[in-house]
Amino acid sequence: MNTELFSNIQPIQSAAALSGMQKADASAASETGGIFADIFQTAIDNVKTTDADMNEAQYLLATGQLDNPAEATIAATKATAAVELLVQLRNKALDAYSELTRISL
Repeated sequence: MNTELFSNIQPIQSAAALSGMQKADASAASETGGIFADIFQTAIDNVKTTDADMNEAQYLLATGQLDNPAEATIAATKATAAVELLVQLRNKALDAYSELTRISL
């Protein structure tokens, strides 16, 4: 049997070590405002960036400075997709919040 295949296998960590890692991850997430806040902020920044790119492409197209008119269409499609993603994130957050408020303690 070829033992080279098994030489790189790491031993299983103890449950105590794993729970310590999970607590550290949870505390880091609570200190920074949470992972969802980071995702939501990234989506907002993406909407701002794609909207600015779309406006620039439309301006360049209107002034005749854009060589490829398809770039304006692509920029508009990207901006639309970014807004739709942000709206879906908001809807999921509201659904989760309303679900949490229905839980009776």
